[in-house]
Amino acid sequence: MTVNLEVAEGVGTIRLDRPPMNALDVATQDRLKELAEEASRRDDVRAVVIYGGEKVFAAGADIKEMQRMDHAAMVVRSRALQESFTAVARIPKPVVAAVTGYALGGGCELALCADFRIAADNAKLGQPEILLGLIPGAGGTQRLARLIGPSKAKDLIFTGRMVKADEALALGLVDRLAPAAEVFSEAHAWAAKLAQGPAIALRAAKEAIDTGLETDLETGLAVERTWFAGLFATEDRERGMRSFVEEGPGKAKFQ
Repeated sequence: MTVNLEVAEGVGTIRLDRPPMNALDVATQDRLKELAEEASRRDDVRAVVIYGGEKVFAAGADIKEMQRMDHAAMVVRSRALQESFTAVARIPKPVVAAVTGYALGGGCELALCADFRIAADNAKLGQPEILLGLIPGAGGTQRLARLIGPSKAKDLIFTGRMVKADEALALGLVDRLAPAAEVFSEAHAWAAKLAQGPAIALRAAKEAIDTGLETDLETGLAVERTWFAGLFATEDRERGMRSFVEEGPGKAKFQ
């Protein structure tokens, strides 16, 4: 399999495994969608790590495969391509990308689907599609601009240039740097900590933030209000408030 899902400590690790560069061919895209949907459904998965291995996250699409496609074929395939990445972005649980080595093109777009990105200090990220006479097609023009702002996104997309880890951090493209050998362990620890939190409240927070970014303020506030009130029906809310009153903040143990 080109993508695998392993679960430990409530954390599901979606591992790209297509040596040598984890090129995202059609089969890998479809498998990614399948496992993202599985991670979304499984109760034993409370948080998710996206990982490409110690040497490379993903160097982008399989260019040789794409070169064989004509316009008609890509009209059909482009929707499935976006849907595979959207399935990752819509996992209703905290998702962290553990980025080592290259995260280019589709690899960068996959990292953009996570809620948080931890990158190796030797990582290189970018959207080089313009160098092929193309634009990003798996969400890059949309998610990158929302994350780092339109002018910075246009710089990366118009030029196709790669950025090193320190510049990616300064741009806000990644959230934390770590030595290459520690990226996965840091990402897993981040996810494992959140896996112990209130699952429904975490889902509510993620949906409220993501929906709010895609709509107007009034609609976003309505989504927040609905989730906020709805959480008063959960056992986690009762447990959290009781623990706060009786034991102080931060000591609740959630189911």
